[in-house]
Amino acid sequence: MSKDELKDKKRSVEDEELKSKKKVKKDKKDKKDKKDKKDKKSKKEKKEKKHTKSDDVESTSNASTEKVPASSATSADVEQFLEENEVTVEDPSGSKVAPFLNFSDVSFIDEIQKEIAKFPKPTPIQAVSWPYLLAGKDVIGVAETGSGKTFAFGVPAINNIVTSGDNSRKIKVLVVSPTRELASQTFDNLVVLTDTCGLKCCCVYGGVPKDQQRDDLRKSQVVVATPGRLLDLLEEGSVDLSNVNYLVLDEADRMLEKGFEEDIKKIIRQTKSTGRQTLMFTATWPKEVRELASTFMNAPVKVSIGNTDELSANKRITQIVEVVDPFKKERKLLELLKKYHSGPTKNDKVLIFALYKKEASRVERNLQYNGYDVAAIHGDLSQQQRTQALNEFKAGKSNLLLATDVAARGLDIPNVKTVINLTFPLTVEDYVHRIGRTGRAGQYGTAHTLFTEQEKHLAGALVNVLNGAGQPVPEELKKFGTHTKKKEHSAYGAFFKDVDLSKKPKKITFD
Repeated sequence: MSKDELKDKKRSVEDEELKSKKKVKKDKKDKKDKKDKKDKKSKKEKKEKKHTKSDDVESTSNASTEKVPASSATSADVEQFLEENEVTVEDPSGSKVAPFLNFSDVSFIDEIQKEIAKFPKPTPIQAVSWPYLLAGKDVIGVAETGSGKTFAFGVPAINNIVTSGDNSRKIKVLVVSPTRELASQTFDNLVVLTDTCGLKCCCVYGGVPKDQQRDDLRKSQVVVATPGRLLDLLEEGSVDLSNVNYLVLDEADRMLEKGFEEDIKKIIRQTKSTGRQTLMFTATWPKEVRELASTFMNAPVKVSIGNTDELSANKRITQIVEVVDPFKKERKLLELLKKYHSGPTKNDKVLIFALYKKEASRVERNLQYNGYDVAAIHGDLSQQQRTQALNEFKAGKSNLLLATDVAARGLDIPNVKTVINLTFPLTVEDYVHRIGRTGRAGQYGTAHTLFTEQEKHLAGALVNVLNGAGQPVPEELKKFGTHTKKKEHSAYGAFFKDVDLSKKPKKITFD
């Protein structure tokens, strides 16, 4: 090989090495740039995430909607409000809207604004749910009774009808309630709003003739109904729900307990399938309610007020539990009425709970024999008699009401000073709902309970409720033991084994 050829070969090898070095250098540089870019992005994301809870609430208050006014509350006010009222919000979209702590934060139509201005400020469930409802979102509200739920769903619903400009006599808002009494109470609250806005509201429930209800349904934009009667009217073609764009299930857990699940599903299928805003209010959040919500709600925002994981009583209620001989209860009741319903307390409203309608009838006769003017609500009375008794008690014509558990849950009877549990209910949940008839709307009240050995299996759960509310536990109650009876299945009772039924059984082979 000549010298020139050797030089050329050497030069080409050097060129290749140089190219290779440049490529390695370039790859290293690209890798470094990529890493720097990634680090920069990661730092930026960390910085964006580094916010306090209240900062998130404040910064995203307008993110979910433009039509909802921003709250005037400061981050510190919001933080304090959320902590004091044990508020938790679960929003699938991740946006956290600041609550309306004052009525000045929200702009409803003038007629509604005047009506709500009669109250000092929104209740916690109203303050937290209104921004989401005005944004058109589906909402699940979990809160104790007496928390202002009717106005929480009613005010945005009626405001929505007026601002939409549609004045046709078609049903646009439907509220489904578990009992006649609760439906009537909801109607009484909503009719105040509809009357001021020139709208029509009607109430539909069983136990009374249908003719008047058929006539009212033809003229109303807002309907409050119990499932049974509404389904009857639907099946006979007397009601059209195809224009309902705002649906409320009130006391959803109670409706499921009463076996209304299939009725509810049939009713929902008759409403608008698209463009419908759906709300569910419930005092508890069991598996059955969760499943029902998942079938017909669209990415709902769940708003919980108070500790919903644990059964708890209103801390403004003084709870007195007395262990007595079952045969001395009625004599003891007369002694308690001398304490809570005579002399200076004669005009105080007292609500007495019996367990069964036969017991209620007997106690009613006994009280009348002893000179007490008592109104009564139980299953042996007609709907007209029950409504009249409740109205007399609310109006103060009679300040003594005797009821079975039909009146225990959801009923808003103003200014009840004392609840007397003559016979303990079948569950401690019912006890909490019974005593919740007093101490409402920020007031204080007293609950006096007569407990006997027959209810000793509920002693442990009752002690837990008393301890949770900081109330004294009598020594006689502790003697029954503090074990808590396992909650029974609604269909299988105590024999039901709580296992995961979706799991496949294991195959065991014997040699």
